[in-house]
Amino acid sequence: MLLLLAKEAAVAQIIDDSTRLLYSPKTTLELYERNVLEGDYTELPIDTSLNNMQNERYWFNDTTFYQHLGNVGTAATPMLFQMPDKIGVRLGKNIFDRYAYDPQRINYYNTRSPYTHLYYVQGGRGEQTFEALHTRNINPRWNFGLAYQILSADQQIGPASQDRRNKGFLDNQAVKLFTHYRSENEKYDLFFNYTFMKVEQIETGGIRPGEDDNVQADIAGYQQENVNLTQAANEESRNNLHLTHIYRVAKENLKAYHTLDYYRQRNEYSDNDIPSYLLDGKSYLYPNFYYSKERTEDATAYKELENTVGMTGNNRLSSYKAYMRVRNSSILYSVLDSIEGLPDTVRAKGNYFQTLTSESSYNQVFLGGSIRLFYKELAELTGNAEYQLAGDYKIKGMARLGGAYGSLERVLYTPSLVQRYMLSNHYKWDDDRSNMVIDRIEAGINQRIGKRQYFKFNANYTNIKRWVFFNERAQPERAGENQRFWGGLLSHNINFGPVHFENFVSYTNTDEADKVIIPEWLWDSKVYIEGPLFKGALYTQLGLHGTINSDYYAYGYMPVTQQFFVQNDFQVQAYPVVDVFVNADIKTINVFLKMSHINYGLTEPVNFITPYYPGMRRSFVFGVQWRFFD
Repeated sequence: MLLLLAKEAAVAQIIDDSTRLLYSPKTTLELYERNVLEGDYTELPIDTSLNNMQNERYWFNDTTFYQHLGNVGTAATPMLFQMPDKIGVRLGKNIFDRYAYDPQRINYYNTRSPYTHLYYVQGGRGEQTFEALHTRNINPRWNFGLAYQILSADQQIGPASQDRRNKGFLDNQAVKLFTHYRSENEKYDLFFNYTFMKVEQIETGGIRPGEDDNVQADIAGYQQENVNLTQAANEESRNNLHLTHIYRVAKENLKAYHTLDYYRQRNEYSDNDIPSYLLDGKSYLYPNFYYSKERTEDATAYKELENTVGMTGNNRLSSYKAYMRVRNSSILYSVLDSIEGLPDTVRAKGNYFQTLTSESSYNQVFLGGSIRLFYKELAELTGNAEYQLAGDYKIKGMARLGGAYGSLERVLYTPSLVQRYMLSNHYKWDDDRSNMVIDRIEAGINQRIGKRQYFKFNANYTNIKRWVFFNERAQPERAGENQRFWGGLLSHNINFGPVHFENFVSYTNTDEADKVIIPEWLWDSKVYIEGPLFKGALYTQLGLHGTINSDYYAYGYMPVTQQFFVQNDFQVQAYPVVDVFVNADIKTINVFLKMSHINYGLTEPVNFITPYYPGMRRSFVFGVQWRFFD
């Protein structure tokens, strides 16, 4: 009997050991809805590489270069020009897009065992990022998962930054739920996700220097300077329900699909203690007081329902897609108004405000499609177009031969709702401006040279007609002349054994585009040594990472309307930010240690990211990503 029990225990141990070996990144696979629509059912193992783990840009859902307010999770706008990807009605309050889960680009899973990952970053000055994700297959054809994300930061400037008990500056919490189901006969796919994000950002209005202060040169004490706002805050909440189902009518030759999206976004700006020095209306922050000099509470509530029906198909040499989309949207503006003429006894009770509202709704129909001709990986020809009935349109064509490509693109689109109408205690406008037109030409090459080098080059020219931007008064304005700019991007990676060099450089000439703000030069470089230690038990990277852009008049930030605006008073100086880091891979755990901004205080002037918003000082940062496959 004892021998029998011992044998069973040994068998169980073997199963447990083999299970631990069996379940790994290779058995936790990812797939994307857009790929399945195009007939690509490839499921790829999750990415467990160390590369860029320490890089702040890769802590968020959008890894491109952004101008922000100097801290983790703060209001941000792209530093390099991006073509609009949405035509028709849209809200235009996008300062937190970088941090939100994108319902259109969520990765779904297929797992042979439950999979969990924990991702945590903590900086010495209060910057924090956290994500917990869990996913598992209910059966071989049905997967479900959920994730929870937190971004938080402490205030770095003004009196509150010296108060350890009340330094909270930003709180961002987000959730995503997702599921993918494929029928047993593999004719039907269903993708569903629900995303939610709520952000509260304390608004300082930036540093308010004294009359004799030179805020750009005051290295030692700029964090103790007064700030413009003391009781102001922006809150944003957004949620999106996304559903796509695909049915194979004639295998891959013809598939029918339907997508439903419901989106809601609410923005609130409040200031419950307006500083006395702003009451004269001379500040760019509060140039007017239309409704109250005691409190500001502005809000917008935007809702959008989209239904898309279409067909798509593909074969060995081509693919196509055609669809019709119906978008129903509405927006509600509200503002707090002081009731004048009330007795002091009534006002003392605080019941002397009323809420004014303004509401609009829109119904739009779009027709669109795409076609792609290709031969293996050697050549490709694509065309995409979308047309809003009696309104906007976008069209793009691209040709590729090997790694070389060229493209032409035109977008005609209306200004955002925020650019067309504003109801606020401090800003009001109503102007149904005509459509903008953007033409863009690009050419480039992606090429690998041997086993050690890779480079990517892109040259582009852009011409914008009737460009609508936010001017020096933080109000929308149409440019009197076309905005023309051209430039190029170059990425180059090379390694010499364990030594790696990775470089990115962007050049943009905006001599004929004074209302489109882009730094002329943007440089990002990294050098590191990587390799195994302790007989392969530990894999490490040790390196330096630096970023610098040329002097330029960066966008100013207007907290009341949540917009970045053109300004010509504050030049952000060229300033290198250098980090030293160690990344390590220990089985299922990735960790990094980083001393960010090691050159802080060694060069002048202060590192400003946005006018009156300095970047982070030197900070020790720790991060870990832990994966569980059972």
